[in-house]
Amino acid sequence: MVELKGIKKELGGKQILNGVDLSVAEGEVVVILGPSGSGKTTLLRTINFLGPADEGSITVDGLTLEAKKAKHKEVLELRKKTGMVFQHYNLFKNRTVLGNITEGLTRVRGVAKEDARRTAMELLEKVNLADRANAYPAQLSGGQQQRVGICRALALNPKVILFDEPTSALDPELVGEVLATMRAVASTGITMIVVTHEIAFARDVADRVVYMEGGVIVEQGAPKEVLERPKDERTIRFLKSLLGDYVEYCI
Repeated sequence: MVELKGIKKELGGKQILNGVDLSVAEGEVVVILGPSGSGKTTLLRTINFLGPADEGSITVDGLTLEAKKAKHKEVLELRKKTGMVFQHYNLFKNRTVLGNITEGLTRVRGVAKEDARRTAMELLEKVNLADRANAYPAQLSGGQQQRVGICRALALNPKVILFDEPTSALDPELVGEVLATMRAVASTGITMIVVTHEIAFARDVADRVVYMEGGVIVEQGAPKEVLERPKDERTIRFLKSLLGDYVEYCI
C-alpha cells in the first residue's frame, strides 16, 4: 500500500532523513517510535507531500511519484489516497463539527451536501459525538476535537491514514478516548501509519513497530520483538527512558 525508497530530507542545513526505505502492506498498522528530532514526523509528511522529500520515491496504492519530479496534479492525486490526523487537530475554528467533516467531501470530492452530511453523521455516531455535530471546536475538549479530526480523515475514504502524534497535545485523562477511537479504526482493516509515544497502543494494536533515530530506521519488527527484545542499543536506551526497569526485565 505504501512504499518509500531512498527518502532524504534536509531542513535548515541539517540532514533530517538519510535514505529511508519503508514498505507498508495493505491493512497493516505500523507504529513509528523514536526520540524527538529522529525524523518520524518529517517522514510521515513526505508520504503525502506536506513536506516533500529532497530525494527518493513514494508509492501509495500503486501511484509512484519521484520526490524531485512530482507534478502538482500528481501530488493532488496521491493526497486523495491518504488521510491525515494532526497533532494539534487543525480544525476550522469557524466551522461546526459537521462543517469540518463535510468540507473536504463537498469541496474536494464534489459529494452532494446531503450525502456528505449523512456520511459525517454516521462517523460521529461511531465516536459518540453525534450530539456535538453543531458545536464549534472551541466548545469541545481536546479529545473530542481529535476524534473529529479522525472522522474528517475517515470521511474521505482514504487508502491509508497517517497519524502524527495524535495524543501528544492532550491532557492525560483525554488520551484514552482517542486511543480507543484509533483502535476501532484499526479494527476496520484500513492501513495506518502512526507516529506516537504510546507504547501500550503499539504493543496492542500495531502489526509492526519501527524505531527511528538520527534520520534512519534502526530496527523494526513485531511489537513483541522490538518492545520486549530490542536488539539495538539505541532502541534499548529509548525504551528505558520511557519504561524504566520493564525493558531490563524483558531483555
